[in-house]
Amino acid sequence: MAGEWSLTGSYFEACNCEVACPCVFLGPPTQGDCTLLVAWHIERGNFDGTPLDDLNVALAAYSPGHMLQTKWKAALYLDDRAGEPQRAAMVKIFSGQAGGHLANIAACIGEVLGIKNAAIEFRAEGRRRSLRIGTSADMAIEAVPGAGGAEVEIANVPFCVVPGIPAVAARSMRLGYHDYGFSWEITDRNGFYSAFAYQG
Repeated sequence: MAGEWSLTGSYFEACNCEVACPCVFLGPPTQGDCTLLVAWHIERGNFDGTPLDDLNVALAAYSPGHMLQTKWKAALYLDDRAGEPQRAAMVKIFSGQAGGHLANIAACIGEVLGIKNAAIEFRAEGRRRSLRIGTSADMAIEAVPGAGGAEVEIANVPFCVVPGIPAVAARSMRLGYHDYGFSWEITDRNGFYSAFAYQG
């Protein structure tokens, strides 16, 4: 039985869709398939008494078509600074075993390519977000300028990584991913970022 848990922090993602990604509105990917990299920085976290503060997690996913009509291939990356109890807790949470919204994301996955410990660098600087996963991934996005210089926010979309919190629309400066037989080099495509809060 899964323990009680909660996580809060910052998240961002980038994919190969045009801005703004139609998948969140239940449409098909603009390129026909979807190559997606998602990153989370846990500011405060606890799983049944195990602290998860200041750890990073990432998910790489490939969907061969409409994201709700085809099953994804996905790989999970866990911060190599985590101890074994923390790693076990994060596997349960981010694989969906512990319930909560992440169980809805996990239900979209048809094949888990692997779960790796990795050096994960997550940065949030103003309206930019960046991620590096060892030699496997390098991603950076920047918010799309809105009216009067404000951020462009998208709220209440039917399909998203973080429900209940408006996402800032962004554009990728780069998205490189090379692992599990995939090789993606993408620029000038969709990104989102926001705070996140999950619990189970």
